[in-house]
Amino acid sequence: MTERRRAAAAIIRDGKVLMVRERSKSGTGRHDGPVYWTLPGGGAQEGETDEQAVRREVAEEVGLTIISATYIRDAHYPSGMTAVFAVTVADGEPRLGADDLPCDCPRMIGLDWMPLLDKGVLPAMLIEWPT
Repeated sequence: MTERRRAAAAIIRDGKVLMVRERSKSGTGRHDGPVYWTLPGGGAQEGETDEQAVRREVAEEVGLTIISATYIRDAHYPSGMTAVFAVTVADGEPRLGADDLPCDCPRMIGLDWMPLLDKGVLPAMLIEWPT
């Protein structure tokens, strides 16, 4: 089985990175499992480039428009290989988008600006998960 290609955005403002708080699925099949933080992003649709996917996902998940996107690297996420981009967004405050899921349980439950590590480096856990 081939993993779905993903794209994620590192949106940095005032020394902080924008993160989305999500809830994973549990054994019940509902999104009532453990909570985790992740960069805004998601799966690429058929025929979509990584950059097109990150632009669409950022608009859907946090309501921001990407002005420029620079590819950083591929990273291993639990949900699949992810192209991570450093992005610049248009002015405006992020707002949490709505999930388009077959269930009535929200996956995205919050967002926040998280402090960067020294020298503007993203915490490794945000872009590379242990194997």
